[in-house]
Formats: sequence, C-alpha cells, structure tokens
Amino acid sequence: MKIAASDPDLDRVRRLPCWRGSVSFEPLGGGLSNRNYRARDAEGDWVVRIAGEVPEHGIVRANDIAASRAAAAAGIAPELRYAEADILIIRFVGGRTLTEADVRDASTRLRIVDLLGRAHREIGRHLRGPAVMFWVFHALRDYAAQLQDTADGRDLDRLMTAAAGLEQAVGRIDVVFGHNDLLPANIIDDGSRLWLIDWEYAGYGSPLFDLGNLAGNSQLDEAAWRDLLAAYHGRPADAGLLRRAGAMRVASILRESLWARVAKRHRRVAVDFDAYAAEHLARFSIAHRAFLEEHG
Repeated sequence: MKIAASDPDLDRVRRLPCWRGSVSFEPLGGGLSNRNYRARDAEGDWVVRIAGEVPEHGIVRANDIAASRAAAAAGIAPELRYAEADILIIRFVGGRTLTEADVRDASTRLRIVDLLGRAHREIGRHLRGPAVMFWVFHALRDYAAQLQDTADGRDLDRLMTAAAGLEQAVGRIDVVFGHNDLLPANIIDDGSRLWLIDWEYAGYGSPLFDLGNLAGNSQLDEAAWRDLLAAYHGRPADAGLLRRAGAMRVASILRESLWARVAKRHRRVAVDFDAYAAEHLARFSIAHRAFLEEHG
C-alpha cells in the first residue's frame, strides 16, 4: 500500500510539534477502525494512528487516550508520545503480533495470563479523569437497536434472547480495568516480553470478559480454556466459574458477529464484514449449543 501524494490527514501529522528532526512515514497494516502508519524521526520509530470517534461502536477517543496513557504508565503498553482527538502517536515495538496458534500454545498462554493479570491489577492505578464501564451485554443491546429493521437484523430476537440467558448466567462480577478487545493481533512479542496495544474498548468490567474474549478469538479447545481459567485464578475452575466464564466467552463471540454487522453499515475500512459476521455467528452457534448442553 502506497501513501497518497496528497493526504490532508498525514500532512497535518507531519506538522505536529512532537517530531525531532525530519520525519518519514510508511503505511502499516492492521486496525479495523483506523489508519496506521510507521513514522521515523531522530528519536526512533513510532506508530501513528489516525482515527476519529466511532459512535456506533461506543469508541470515544478521550477514553482511548486515557487508557493508552495509563497502560503505558503501568508498563503494559508502549509509550504514548502525543495525542489529539483523532491522532495517537505511540512508540513502535519491534517484534511480531501473536496469532491464534500462539495463544493455543500453553507456554505462550501463561505469558499472556501474566500480562493480563498485571493489566487488571495495575492500569487502574494510573488512570485519570472520567472512567467508563464496558459491559458486553450493553454492547449487544446497543448493536441490536442499531440493526433493528435492517436486512442484518433478521435474527435479532433469537440472538438477544440467547444473550439475556448468558447475562443471567454471568451473575455478579468482580471489577477490574480491562482491555476488552483481545484479538491475538493486539498482543506483540518483542522477543523478551509481551505488550498489549489498542485500548479503544478499554474500561472497567469483569476480568471474565477478557479471558472469554481471548479464548473465543483464539478458538481455544476445552482443555486449553480450563487451563487459561486455572492459570489466571490460581486454582482449577469449579462448576460455578466455568458457567460464569463460559457465558462471557459465548457472549464475546456474539459481540464479534454483531460488531461486524454494525461496521458494515458504516464502511470505515475495506473489510469483508459479511464474511467476518458469518464466521463468528457460526462460532457462536456452536459455542452456545455446547454451553447449554453443559450448563443448561
């Protein structure tokens, strides 16, 4: 992908006061709701994210910036060098983004659990300003309201009935500051440690969502799922925890499907949202059926 000869947004980024000496840019892949560039100046390499508000997904950049700053202060995320309402400039981390296969590797999964545990314990200590709550069932209800009376809303009654049952199964929760978008690609291994990036959906909520989201996005099998829960909690998961966490896991898969249906209506980036939604709906159907068979 080439940089356009005339790009007003990138021209504005070039004029920012944060650069040291001359600065160059090249496109950087990734991101389903923003444009990314790798920048280089006299002090090193940086990631430039150009992204405005995304109200249909509840993304408020002030919250994103505050979470990114707190996560960096806690040593969980790279340094946040500069931020405006629609621009974030973050230290570039050399290394590789994880894949589903990486998360399915037991030793790598233990490293991720350690990272998540530190994030849940420490980021909130550095957060300043208003704090938001992330509740997947609120997100599902909001998505369903946006999709009502559209071609992509044809099966909403059935899906939201399922979501209501899952919400009841979760019950009362502990509260931590969570990431809430644990795609494997949001975790970077620099060769010596892991970093967690992209804090658009961050907010206070249940640690079970981060665990279930990681498992759902990585298609962990039952043994790996139980190992994940045991590693995070320091003990084997009992029946109650398996039910609560399992409900979050299934809900997180449904969220991905409805997220894609909503994203399709706005087309901010060139992604096959129909395929993404269909794939995750199929995953949800399988996971929900298995949940009901085990937990009723």
